[in-house]
Amino acid sequence: MDTKYNLLTLDMMGYGMSDKPYDYDYTIVHQADLILAFLQQQNIQKVHIFAHDYGDSVAQEILYRTLNPSKHNLNWLTVESICFLNGGMLPDVYYPRFIQKALMSPFGPLLTPFLSKRTLHKNFKAIFGKKTQPSQEEIDGFWEMMERKGGKKVVHKIIQYMKERTVSWDKWVAAMQTTSIPLRLINGIEDPISGKHVADKYLEIIPNPDVVLLPEIGHYPNVEAPELVLKHYLEFIDSP
Repeated sequence: MDTKYNLLTLDMMGYGMSDKPYDYDYTIVHQADLILAFLQQQNIQKVHIFAHDYGDSVAQEILYRTLNPSKHNLNWLTVESICFLNGGMLPDVYYPRFIQKALMSPFGPLLTPFLSKRTLHKNFKAIFGKKTQPSQEEIDGFWEMMERKGGKKVVHKIIQYMKERTVSWDKWVAAMQTTSIPLRLINGIEDPISGKHVADKYLEIIPNPDVVLLPEIGHYPNVEAPELVLKHYLEFIDSP
């Protein structure tokens, strides 16, 4: 493959190595604001967006804004394509785990002190494919990033995005149905949260849907089958 791209990635507020302030309004809208500000600061005017999970919703918000660039001060930006991995872009067929629902509830702040690497590992085993289970090294890495800068304390605040998804669902799906920007979904079908049931709904409601199904892969295709995901992604953005 001869095509060359510049790759930029960043941890969103509350994730990974980014700051995780407690007194902060963790919303998808704010995350989109931060990413767009970053692109503008870097003078990047053309992008392909590759998103996963929470990032799917942020990408949907950015897509929504592209439909009215003048209103959202986006005349400077051209989104060349958007590729989604497993995520809750269609909330009516998104099936969160019990722990997600519990953290989103009023009891969320009381539960965060009891989150542990063992809890994380148990839930990840359930959402990875049976043949692509996470290694201990991967679990250690996920947990380290979650704990970094006090991240465990804000998990119940970040996860309120599930409510925001429901509120913004209509406008985000309408944007996906009306945009001329090329879209692709790469879906690990063994994911109990957002697997084949999401892909089926996507095929039903998105015009001319471009969907790649990955058998035996779960919620984290980018971790479980990175080379396969990269192959399908480059085929998508390199296509005429």
